[in-house]
Amino acid sequence: MINIEPIKAFSDNYIWLVTTNEGSIVIDPGESQNTLDYLSNKKINLSGILITHHHFDHTGGIDDLTKNNPMEVYGPNNNITSINKKVVDGDVIEIIGLQFEVMEIPGHTLDHIAFYSFNKGNPILFCGDTLFSGGCGRVFEGTHKQMYDSLVKLKKLPKNTKIYCGHEYTKSNLEFALEVDHGNKNLKSRYNEVTRLINLGHPTLPSTLGVELHINPFLRCENKDIQENIHNKFNTNKNELEIFKAIREWKDNF
Repeated sequence: MINIEPIKAFSDNYIWLVTTNEGSIVIDPGESQNTLDYLSNKKINLSGILITHHHFDHTGGIDDLTKNNPMEVYGPNNNITSINKKVVDGDVIEIIGLQFEVMEIPGHTLDHIAFYSFNKGNPILFCGDTLFSGGCGRVFEGTHKQMYDSLVKLKKLPKNTKIYCGHEYTKSNLEFALEVDHGNKNLKSRYNEVTRLINLGHPTLPSTLGVELHINPFLRCENKDIQENIHNKFNTNKNELEIFKAIREWKDNF
């Protein structure tokens, strides 16, 4: 049995709470109060924390959560001393009965990692701010090539992988995606579904990799229609990396 719930933080962050028969963990606790209240109400004691990258809105709650409950905090090799279990690409950790493979996916930050679990054929991915539903993270510290290569790495996961990212950006991402890929019927259908969920006050996540491969322009840089649209708008060549860079820079100013 596995249960995954979002805990809202700030204006649009999600802290993911994962519970199995063997315990509970949270991923990217950017703040502590909402999380502590939620855990108290559910009578849950945390067994550990997973961190995808160093940004404060993903790490700011670690110290409060561990102050009275020392636990293992897994994360990348950065300057956050609260991370007491540093992990690198290819490491496999086991916690609350789940095995997670660590994947280094730089671009948004240089230290960015994801946690992937095959989960007995029902795979799950916690990817922080690298891959969003309908979008991808800004390139802050890395290069466009690093971000592109990271997304190519994630594209190779099973199509039924559930995508748990760090923010509720889906509707705005899809509004932009419709500009990039305006002839995509799957994208239009997904936008309508997401709009309905938002109006009901429901999260739009998780998505699945299979869905994203049909709607997310940052995963579709080989698509001929997208290449033609971007070439016509920016006069770029149709190299997939150049298409990705043009789309990302367009989104930065959208």
